[in-house]
Amino acid sequence: MAFNGWPAEALEFYEGLAADNSKIYWTAHKDVYERDVHAPMAALLAELEAEFGEGRIFRPYRDVRFSADKSPYKTAIAASLADGGYIQLSATGLAAGGGMYQMAADQLERYRRAVAEDITGKELPRVIAGVEEHGIAVSGHQSLKSAPRGYPKDHPRADLLRHKGLIAWQEWQPAAWLGTAGARAGWPASSAPPARSATGSRRTWVTAKYQVGADTRSR
Repeated sequence: MAFNGWPAEALEFYEGLAADNSKIYWTAHKDVYERDVHAPMAALLAELEAEFGEGRIFRPYRDVRFSADKSPYKTAIAASLADGGYIQLSATGLAAGGGMYQMAADQLERYRRAVAEDITGKELPRVIAGVEEHGIAVSGHQSLKSAPRGYPKDHPRADLLRHKGLIAWQEWQPAAWLGTAGARAGWPASSAPPARSATGSRRTWVTAKYQVGADTRSR
């Protein structure tokens, strides 16, 4: 099955789910979810696999064991790619990101060492600036309040040293192109090739062998 975008029914499905997050609604509209939401996502992941690695669609059910909100279903479909990509579709549109959301302990150690060193560290702010020029947000994950232990608090890149993860993120509101094969061009950046290249540059810096290296966590 070729990827041809998501039809309007996919967004309408999530609009309905937001209004009635119940098993009754889900059961009555499960065929819409399978055909208009899940199937296009699976087709997109298949087309992206050669470039971004194997994709995995997350389960549609929420883990409500420790949540005050007992709504059983997620109001978005999301998927991850083995090489660090993330895609999400909801009633509010399409969103996508890339990077390393949470580094393993040894990766984090190498990342901090690379940021602290002038030769490698000075390049990362330039890469981030290039990504942001294309309207893509770059942010840290699980950031410390100050530079980590062992690094000077006044280090010129203390803001980057604080991060335990580093991601780029962009969102698109619903539009006609979302229901066409052109929706693929919107990920992981805008349809403009420079934005896609810039995001790739940031990913290359973070995962380069001499800096962070491969994900060591078990999948």
